[in-house]
Amino acid sequence: MKEGVKEQSFQSQSALPNNSPALRGMANVISFVFHPVFMPVVMAMIVYKIAPEGFVGMSSKQVGLAFVSIAVSTVLFPLFSILLMKPLGFISSYKMPTARERTIPLMATMIFYFWISHVFNNMAGAVPQVLKVLLLGNFWGIIVVFIVNIFTRVSMHTSAAGGMLGILFVLLITGSANMILPLLVALLVSGIIGKSRLILGAHQRGDVWLGYIVGIVVQIGAYIYVNI
Repeated sequence: MKEGVKEQSFQSQSALPNNSPALRGMANVISFVFHPVFMPVVMAMIVYKIAPEGFVGMSSKQVGLAFVSIAVSTVLFPLFSILLMKPLGFISSYKMPTARERTIPLMATMIFYFWISHVFNNMAGAVPQVLKVLLLGNFWGIIVVFIVNIFTRVSMHTSAAGGMLGILFVLLITGSANMILPLLVALLVSGIIGKSRLILGAHQRGDVWLGYIVGIVVQIGAYIYVNI
């Protein structure tokens, strides 16, 4: 109980001063729109739009089914699990204000991420390599966030944003497309996400930067692992 009070107190103290209600409202909207739970399927769609040649062996129906499968495993199942956790008393708020409250939701999400990554990885040539890298990187990212969460409340928002940057770096490495504009846009969006978390006082600067690092490293690590 004391830990929860301490962490909630930290959040109120870490909020930047003189933030207007309009600015905080905008930060809340950004935090919702770019919520980590939506990012894996969004990243998959971005990869498809930027480098469609990687999906040449798949029909439009197969691509659609792949996106639906990713959405079900990384959005629907985790959201449904979290919605059940508050009535069951596992979390006090859907915002999960303390590191301890994130433990069970992260474990549940880890299971769903592992499942979809494992399924896609075992579909031989039916799934583009970059999609396998993306899903494996997301799974590894959840594991790292879960471990780091024991010590500090790392930003899951910026971890997801870092994952977006990481998969774009992978496309840059593979030469799949001209990545200058997508990377610039992704950097801008990632910066806005991180700034919104600071405006809301949800994290310290170190936790925001740590999130970026985790997201980028796991995606590049997944690329190296898949191609060994």
